[in-house]
Amino acid sequence: MQRTPGTPLNDPAPPPEADDETATPEPADESSAGSPSSPRGRSWKWTLMFGGVGLVVLLLDQVTKALVLAHLTPGEPVNVVGSLLKFNLIRNSGAAFSLGAGYTPYISAIQIIVAIGVIYLSRKLGSAGWAVAFGLLFGGAVGNILDRIFRDPSPFHGHVVDFLQTPHWAIFNVADMAVTSAAVLLVIQTLRGIKLDGTREHRK
Repeated sequence: MQRTPGTPLNDPAPPPEADDETATPEPADESSAGSPSSPRGRSWKWTLMFGGVGLVVLLLDQVTKALVLAHLTPGEPVNVVGSLLKFNLIRNSGAAFSLGAGYTPYISAIQIIVAIGVIYLSRKLGSAGWAVAFGLLFGGAVGNILDRIFRDPSPFHGHVVDFLQTPHWAIFNVADMAVTSAAVLLVIQTLRGIKLDGTREHRK
């Protein structure tokens, strides 16, 4: 074989340059690794917060309803803070503002679906705000569900116990307050760009 001038015979090929991206291992994703600082690693904490808030709302709702049923008479309101707040016992067969009277079974079914949906989504909680909102929503929904299932006149046709009355507003209960507060908190979290898992949306 003839060599050309200046060209070495059987010159070994230069070693391939190391690719920085392949040579250096990427750090493990915190969420997949279950890091305590990641939303997934903290999910148990927010789930406990969700359950605790929901339980407090449910107990408070049922205790107050039992008290007003024992001490109030329908049609005989009691002034608590002048005309700003009264205890006025009524039984509501409909939804908010007594709408949907006669559709109690359908309203009950919707509330049960909402409660189940909240439980399912609570596994993804990564924010205190979302956990509190879900707890308020769950406790309020279940509080009124129990009324519709177990109170008179019949199962799934039960009337919800309402007793809080303010000027120019429908009579409501603790469960209604919790659901309304949850809706407000959910809107605030959305406007702040905080997702269910606790991450924040990157807005341009």
